[in-house]
Amino acid sequence: MARKFFVGGNWKCNGTTDEVKKIVTFLNKAEVPSEDIVEVVVSPPFVFLPVVKSLLRSDFHVAAQNCWVRKGGAFTGEISAEMLVNLSIPWVILGHSERRLILNESNEFVSDKVAYALSQGIKVIACVGETLEQRESGSTLAVVAAQTKAIAEKVSNWANIVLAYEPVWAIGTGKVATPAQAQEVHAELRKWLHDNAGAEVAASTRIIYGGSVNGANCKELAAQPDVDGFLVGGASLKPEFVDIIKSATVKKNN
Repeated sequence: MARKFFVGGNWKCNGTTDEVKKIVTFLNKAEVPSEDIVEVVVSPPFVFLPVVKSLLRSDFHVAAQNCWVRKGGAFTGEISAEMLVNLSIPWVILGHSERRLILNESNEFVSDKVAYALSQGIKVIACVGETLEQRESGSTLAVVAAQTKAIAEKVSNWANIVLAYEPVWAIGTGKVATPAQAQEVHAELRKWLHDNAGAEVAASTRIIYGGSVNGANCKELAAQPDVDGFLVGGASLKPEFVDIIKSATVKKNN
């Protein structure tokens, strides 16, 4: 089964209204492969979601960077999945390592968020990944398996989940997992899905790579058989994001 290439741009906590409009204007003019070759999602901070959604080209979609774990209410500072639905935001990023590490979001908390967002009809980019310490101690595969297992225990239908493997040591550091390192973990994640969620889920679920992806390294990474796209951080705010989107054609030509 062919998996459509997926490129997400995580803008993180960056931008002013003017800067955001400039990025959208640039993206709207970009020549990129068609929607049947690549699915593109950009994820601005909450406050810019409406303006980005209103101005962005129709073949690109918008994601929130987080949402609350259950229905809204007395949860000061949180944004509920229902609010995202109300704004017609189709995607959300959940379990990003910055939230796991800085805000201490546990595997269980993240998986509850994933299940709740899906229950409200929002598609999820679910992030997993290991720290440098975990990689050096040889526990990479155990860590990402445990993070994935927590999600699998709460979710039966994977159709609206994209799994993002983001080695924490490679995020914003300029260090990139080599194509072989990325492929190894992606292949193991797919094997884990095969053994625990079934052959169909394993074959159809997109597993994307995040961690200092840029215009220079994206084609070699995209050529790996189990790398189905990218979750891009800093480079998604720059013109090279378009080059990363174009790397989808590597798959088409294989």
